[in-house]
Amino acid sequence: MKTMRLPLAYTAITTFMLAMMPEYSPATDILPAGADEKPTIILVHGAFADGSSWNKVIPILQKKGYQTIAVQNPLTSLNDDVAFVDRAIAEAKGNVILVGHSWGGVVITQAGNNEKVKALVYVAAYAPDEGQSIETITQDAFEVRKLPNVPGLADPIVEDGFIRLKEEAVLKHFAQDLPAHEAKLIAAGQGRFHVSTISAKISNPAWKSKPSFFIVSDNDHIISPQVEKEMAERMRATTFHLPTSHVAMLAQPQKVAEVILQAAGDK
Repeated sequence: MKTMRLPLAYTAITTFMLAMMPEYSPATDILPAGADEKPTIILVHGAFADGSSWNKVIPILQKKGYQTIAVQNPLTSLNDDVAFVDRAIAEAKGNVILVGHSWGGVVITQAGNNEKVKALVYVAAYAPDEGQSIETITQDAFEVRKLPNVPGLADPIVEDGFIRLKEEAVLKHFAQDLPAHEAKLIAAGQGRFHVSTISAKISNPAWKSKPSFFIVSDNDHIISPQVEKEMAERMRATTFHLPTSHVAMLAQPQKVAEVILQAAGDK
């Protein structure tokens, strides 16, 4: 039997082409599992509210393909609320974007240290530094520095250690830019906020190590817009201003959703 020999020139070309081909490596040539998955967006409500405060934002996020969880935090203590958020983070598959409104900003500042959390979004929220609480933030702003105070918390109802707002306060100061029937629903369904939460201090602010976004509500009567602005500046957060009441996510849900989507890296 005769053995066929390839022409020398053909052999040389084949050898050159094989040498130029990139080496296959499973570690580098295949994307890690879940690398292109969208993060879960976890929404944390504030005081005098519940998870339904996100009802106008959730459909916008879901339409964009994001798994979304609205936590029903009990408002009984910082530790209790953080525990509820921790459970939601544990349920989430993959990375998480934490969003907090009002008191919810305090909660995500503490809960956001979980390694699954990749960004924080503050919506008309408190963002305490280490050792700070709502009490120390407001004392510094209104008693020490004499900033103009806001009227929304001037006359709350306190019973058995829990705080709630009068319906009139909700209509005039909490949700003054919503239709009256919507504001009355908020007043009827508001969560009771335990007095201990006001003095609860943050031990390790997550915003010091995580990308942060902040929506300042310029017509807020519950948290001073000036205080919101100062907290955002201290955090070096990507900051947005909306001409809304304290409940920006109900007054302008599309705008709030756009900020959350930006934090999630949506394209």
